[in-house]
Amino acid sequence: MSLSKTKKMKKLLILFIVITSASLFAQQRDKTEMAINSQLEKWHKAAADADFDAYYDLMTEDAVFIGTDADENWQLDQFKAYAKPYFDKGKAWSFTTLERTVYHPKKSKIAWFDELLDTQMGICRGSGVMRLDGKNWKVQHYVLSIAVPNENVSELTQIKKEHDSLLRAKMRDN
Repeated sequence: MSLSKTKKMKKLLILFIVITSASLFAQQRDKTEMAINSQLEKWHKAAADADFDAYYDLMTEDAVFIGTDADENWQLDQFKAYAKPYFDKGKAWSFTTLERTVYHPKKSKIAWFDELLDTQMGICRGSGVMRLDGKNWKVQHYVLSIAVPNENVSELTQIKKEHDSLLRAKMRDN
């Protein structure tokens, strides 16, 4: 083989390796995002089915849930205590995913996401952190907020003005 053919072969081999590596990386990224999406869908379904154990099994032991009310910043045991009566009645909450974006740096055991949800409160936004726990992705931190159209913010601010004033005073006293 001539020297120029050898160089061409080496370049083709390098190109093949680069393309194959990029393809494998993309496949792994897709598998990770699919696994995270699957876990989040199971988590939302467990709440809709009022399956307490399944719901909390999809959260890490150090999970935090931040709800829509300013007082709702719960460590896992607090959140379980709050939610248990709803699950026991067979009616927790029902969130249906409208849109979700997952962010996952390669080789990381942490990912984060944001989602728009159809809920009993209208459209809400959820965002959170997922952690790879063994072989399964679990919710470690979740924030739920009610999506308020910008044109309604002034009206909403007026509605909650008194409540916010009392809460500010309470928090300053602590």
